[in-house]
Amino acid sequence: MPVPDRPDLSASLPHYLPNAAPTAVRRARSVAVVSLLALIALCLAWELWLAPLRPGGSWLALKALPLCLPLAGFLKNRMYTYRWVSLMVWLYFTEGVVRGWSDPPPSNWLAWAEVLLCVVLFTACTAHIRLRLRKVPALAAAAPATL
Repeated sequence: MPVPDRPDLSASLPHYLPNAAPTAVRRARSVAVVSLLALIALCLAWELWLAPLRPGGSWLALKALPLCLPLAGFLKNRMYTYRWVSLMVWLYFTEGVVRGWSDPPPSNWLAWAEVLLCVVLFTACTAHIRLRLRKVPALAAAAPATL
């Protein structure tokens, strides 16, 4: 059975341009990118030089690799990336809390720094998502209603 032609509603919606975004959205994006980069740097420095589990570094430094994946999505301003990072960051938050309570200093201080960066990253991601989605109802109302 042939499918009737449907009008392309995506053509009537304006494309999202990051430079044309409101200041709050740009700020949230900047905070998310900076906190992600800081979390990557902390994970690497912690496990390789500052307080590794074994002298000379440990394989636990590989935990920074999954944090490198969302960098491209953040820099390309993809909404989906902000959504899944806001969920993934809780794994690092949990590791930070566990190691913050159980490790001796200075490792526990680094763990609490990881917790703080995770909270900042989560807050920035959710703020970015909410601020960008505020435009969607207005754009949907402006589009022609067709079924």
